Amino acid sequence: MFSFLHSKKAPLIGLDISTTAVKLLELSTGSGKGGTHYRVESYAVEPLPPNAVVEKNIADVEAVGDTIRKVVARSGSRAKRAAVAVSGSAVITKVIAMPASLSDQEMEAQIELEADQYIPYPLEEVNIDFQVMGSSDKNPEMVDVLLAASRSENVDDRVAALETAGLTAAVVDVEAYAMERAAVELLDAFHGSSAQTIAIADVGATITTLNVLHDNRLIYTREQNFGSRQLTEEIQRRYGLSSEEAGMAKRQGGLPDNYGPEVLDPFKEAMAQQINRALQFFYSSSPHSAVDQLVLAGGTSSIPSVDELVEDRLNIPTNIANPLAHMSVNPRIKAQRLANDAPALMIAAGLALRAFD
Repeated sequence: MFSFLHSKKAPLIGLDISTTAVKLLELSTGSGKGGTHYRVESYAVEPLPPNAVVEKNIADVEAVGDTIRKVVARSGSRAKRAAVAVSGSAVITKVIAMPASLSDQEMEAQIELEADQYIPYPLEEVNIDFQVMGSSDKNPEMVDVLLAASRSENVDDRVAALETAGLTAAVVDVEAYAMERAAVELLDAFHGSSAQTIAIADVGATITTLNVLHDNRLIYTREQNFGSRQLTEEIQRRYGLSSEEAGMAKRQGGLPDNYGPEVLDPFKEAMAQQINRALQFFYSSSPHSAVDQLVLAGGTSSIPSVDELVEDRLNIPTNIANPLAHMSVNPRIKAQRLANDAPALMIAAGLALRAFD
C-alpha cells in the first residue's frame, strides 16, 4: 500500500512522461569548494506516438514502454531503476498533524487506520504514502505530515510502462514536488531570500501548470488547458502543413515572413494572458497578492524573448528555468542540444535528484 513517494538509496534515472515526449536525465554527484556538485551523465528526449498519453494519463502502456526503451537506448544509460511522476491533478494531498512521539511504523499504522477520512475513494483503489515535513507551528508536540494518495491505475500504468522497457520503478513521485525539488536545489532564483514567493509556469504541449513556492515550500499548484500544441495547430492551419511538418517548422524555422507578427506574437500574448489568469486564481485563493519572481519552464519557454514579453505584460521579474546551469556534462552528451532542452527538464531533474535522498 505504501509505495508512493518513497525511494531507495540507489542511482536512478529521472523519466518525465509528458503528453508528447519522454525526457530522461541521469545525474551523478561529487563534492567541491562550493559544496555538492552535479554532473549530467545521461540525457535524451524521445517523442511519444500521438495519443499515447492524453492529458498526462497513459492511454497506451505498450507505446509508452516502447518510447521509454528508445529514450534509454538513445541516452546510453545503463541504469535499470527509474523515478517517474504522476500529475498533480491525479493526486490528493493533505497535511495532517500527528504526535511527534510516533515512530515511522506507528505513524504508518495510524495513517492506514485514518486514511479513509481524507481519501474520497475506496482504500483498495488507491496508493498512499506520507512524508514528515517537520514540527507543527500550532503544537510543538505534533508534526506536520504530508499525506499523498493517487488512484492505483495512475501509478500502475507508469510502473507497467517501465517494466515493458525493462526498468524498475524505484520511485513514483508527484510532478509538483519534483518541480519543487529541482527549483529549490538547482535554480538561481531560489538562492536569494528564502522568504520570497516564486511562481513557476511550466507551459507544456497541452497543459500549463502553475506552481507557487513560498519560503522554498510548495504552497499552490494548478493546471489549465493551454500549451504549444495551439501554436502548432495554428501553423498547420495557416500554412497547410501536417502536424509533423508544423512541429518541425516551429523548431527549425523556414516559415514565411508573416509567421512572427501574425502567428508567433499572438501566441506569446496568449501565453502571457494564460499565466496571468493562473496567477489571478492563486491570488484569489491565498493570502498572497503578488509574487516576487516568475520562472518560465517547459519547451515553450524557449521561444525567443517570451520572458521579456511576459515580464512586460505582467510586471513581474521573469526568467527562463535552467536547472542544469551549474552542472558539468559528460563529454559524450551534445552540450548545445542539452542547453536547448534544459527549460523542459525541470521535472526530469527533480526526479533524477531522488537518487541522492
